[in-house]
Amino acid sequence: MNRRLVVAMGAAALLATVSACGPGAAGASSSPSSYAGQTLTVWLMQGDAPAAWQSVVTAQFEATYPGAKLNVQTQPWAGIQTKVSEALAALTPPDVIDIGNTQTSYYQSTGGLLNLGPYRAQLGGTDWSSTMNASTLVGGQQYAAPWFAGLRVVMYNKALWAKAKLTPPDTQAQWIDDLRVLQGTPGVSSALWLPGQDWYDFDGFLQQEGASIIVRKGNQWVGNLDSPAGFAAATLFQQLQSFGQAPKNADEAHPTEADEFAKGNVASMIAMGYEATTVVQQNPGLADDIGWFPIPGPTASAPAKTFLGGSNLAVAQNTTNKTLALGFLKIALDESNETAFAKASGFLPNKASLYSALQGNAYGEAESKAAPYAGYTPLVANWGNVEAAPNPITTDFLTPVLEGEDQVPAADVADQEITSRLAGG
Repeated sequence: MNRRLVVAMGAAALLATVSACGPGAAGASSSPSSYAGQTLTVWLMQGDAPAAWQSVVTAQFEATYPGAKLNVQTQPWAGIQTKVSEALAALTPPDVIDIGNTQTSYYQSTGGLLNLGPYRAQLGGTDWSSTMNASTLVGGQQYAAPWFAGLRVVMYNKALWAKAKLTPPDTQAQWIDDLRVLQGTPGVSSALWLPGQDWYDFDGFLQQEGASIIVRKGNQWVGNLDSPAGFAAATLFQQLQSFGQAPKNADEAHPTEADEFAKGNVASMIAMGYEATTVVQQNPGLADDIGWFPIPGPTASAPAKTFLGGSNLAVAQNTTNKTLALGFLKIALDESNETAFAKASGFLPNKASLYSALQGNAYGEAESKAAPYAGYTPLVANWGNVEAAPNPITTDFLTPVLEGEDQVPAADVADQEITSRLAGG
């Protein structure tokens, strides 16, 4: 999945919290050199694991497996799907790989991942979140372990909402009414900053309609935008996008939406928790004015469905260090490490029983309320082809519709391209 879940952590706080928890995952071997000469290579994606977390996990790993060394290599996101595919096919691949949570099916389609099913209990996975764990399963088999996840909720400027005499809404209709009020409030340039190519938000609206971007027809997957659900989701996206000045033909990074919020005249945007850090760096005066609430659903009984992004940890099928690889996963996914990770980052730990770690983190609290209703892009092997630039969901459908094109022909063009890419064309 082409996404970036940057983990904005307080490194010192994380180090202190995890260190206090001790080794946690397993007791150290009685032999001081029983693993001498062995090296475990782990690929972690850029931004997923800060240096403090790596230091703690490395110390715990090397204490548990005396003599062994942990070789953590940070990988950039550009071209990662090809790089990982080639690495998994090698005779000596990296032993453990951090993969985006919609990539498990793709990598397993090449036969490159170890089935972790027999080791799930050993890894502490008997009570992994069913929502997060869904992204690790292929054909019902466990080919990765859930690490962390994050989803989008509404970040709002409390001062501007107070000026408009508004409080966070409970329903979608109330939210839209509030946006109308905000759009007419002095000092507000955008009631909602929603870039026209932010398709992750659109995917959530489509999930809310009970549908997916693709659907199975016969023996193939095909695009599903040309459907009542697709049109309803696009209509809502178009309505919400009209409440702000975000470009119709660009994504959330062009311009960086947090930079726009930092100007102080954007009342709200659909965001990830780390974006608040960027806002405060740009404008420290907004530090006390940032609030969060889940994207409202049709009724007050539940938040809207949203796209769930995140990362899983997988073991290469061809690893020659299976014992160490499984040991690393057990340590990295230990409850104490997951709790510290969640406290520092605001991202979801892999067990709902650990959500209490998010208390006091406004983003994390809003996120945890929405988590039971979150879902994924289709978990099929060739999904990565759909997201590859130019993404037909945005360039063939969302942007044309926002610029005035009829939904039906735009959806037809996008569906044809999506279907072709899923077939490998």
